[in-house]
Amino acid sequence: MFFSDSEGEPRNEQLVEYSEKTFDEIKHINEAGQEYWLARELQRVLEYSDYRNFELSIYKAMEACKSSGFEIADHFGEVTEMVIIGSGARRYLKSYMLSRYACYLIVMNGDPRKEIIALGQTYFAVKTRQQELIEDYECLSEDQKRLAIRNEMIEHNKSLADAANMAGVSDPKDYAIFQNKGYQGLYGGLGMREIHERKGLKKSQKILDHMGSTELAANLFRATQTDEKLRREKIHGKEAANRTHFEVGKKVRQTIKELGGTMPEDLPTPEKSIQQIEREQRKRELKE
Repeated sequence: MFFSDSEGEPRNEQLVEYSEKTFDEIKHINEAGQEYWLARELQRVLEYSDYRNFELSIYKAMEACKSSGFEIADHFGEVTEMVIIGSGARRYLKSYMLSRYACYLIVMNGDPRKEIIALGQTYFAVKTRQQELIEDYECLSEDQKRLAIRNEMIEHNKSLADAANMAGVSDPKDYAIFQNKGYQGLYGGLGMREIHERKGLKKSQKILDHMGSTELAANLFRATQTDEKLRREKIHGKEAANRTHFEVGKKVRQTIKELGGTMPEDLPTPEKSIQQIEREQRKRELKE
């Protein structure tokens, strides 16, 4: 991809429409089949007018990568990119070959008030989470995806409960209200009871056990982002915690809408429950 200005920086062009394709279109695949993004191309999409400012975000992302126990070189590789300068001549300039995780860390340091940054945070966070869940996520069947995300949801709900407790939501009744707020934000005002009724479930059945992989992924993102926000901003007080969960759920819903996705309450309820899938899986394992 070639782009230009007088100093080899991207032109100040506004993208009219954003979607998941915005990031897919600048994705590259190396000879080993591994995906990567080039820093100067990502800079242009994220609407940074000055590469030097964008590079500061890269440095912050590198520190976060190191703090997480990962090798910086595995996610940020120094390369040169060809750009077109103001005179029309082409010049090679310093850049970076970025992994999906590196891109995730970069956008998390961006301004979420910018639409493209908010979409980038969702795009890279969800895709990175899928990779963390299990290798070759996209190759899994729908049932396998549901099991993987549901198990991840169980673990993250424990962490969310701990974060909520630290914020002052300690009573079981208060925690139920806190959880309901998150659902209301994500489901356009519908709480757990309304979602339960909409799915036609029995009283003993859990709504998370009757969601498809797309709906589960939206709820996983809601839970993980609320967990991180409560801890990061040291939010304290039941009302503040409830408001935070609602706002995060609402933001995830807004992003789904902007990406052209189906609202979670309109997604179909799978015929099989998670428990049925688990039983079928155990039977297959016994036969093997």
